[in-house]
Amino acid sequence: MEILSPDTGLFIFQTVAFLLLLFLLGKFAWKPILSGLKEREQTIESALLSAEQAKKEMEALQADNQKLLAEARAERDSILKEAMATANSIKEEAKEETSKITAKMLEDAKATIENEKRAALADVKTQVAALSLEITERVIRKQLGDQKAQEALVDEYVKDLNLN
Repeated sequence: MEILSPDTGLFIFQTVAFLLLLFLLGKFAWKPILSGLKEREQTIESALLSAEQAKKEMEALQADNQKLLAEARAERDSILKEAMATANSIKEEAKEETSKITAKMLEDAKATIENEKRAALADVKTQVAALSLEITERVIRKQLGDQKAQEALVDEYVKDLNLN
């Protein structure tokens, strides 16, 4: 049963070796490993904080972008309304100008027609006067002559006037 019960010297030697190994590992290995783990933990924590800060900045930028987009849309709508108002104003001015021009043309046409009417009436009066003078002249010539001939002449002139 020697296999199951170890030799005391071997047991003490192994215990001392284990304690020495434990001391050396504690002195030279665990401190650097723990400091490396702590450093890595701090790096990860710093990266997480940076990511959180970047996320907040991204949200702020998105909010600013939304605000700028809303302002741009409002400005676009304002410009479109102004353009429509200007177009309607120009259209109304053109209608008014057209109405004024049309009224002036109608007025000028009426004046021209009135002038031509007066000229035609004056011409008719002149022709009537000339015919009256001619008839009077013929009547007076005939009057010096015969009464029956005079009446026949007046009847003849009246028939000529009715035909014309």
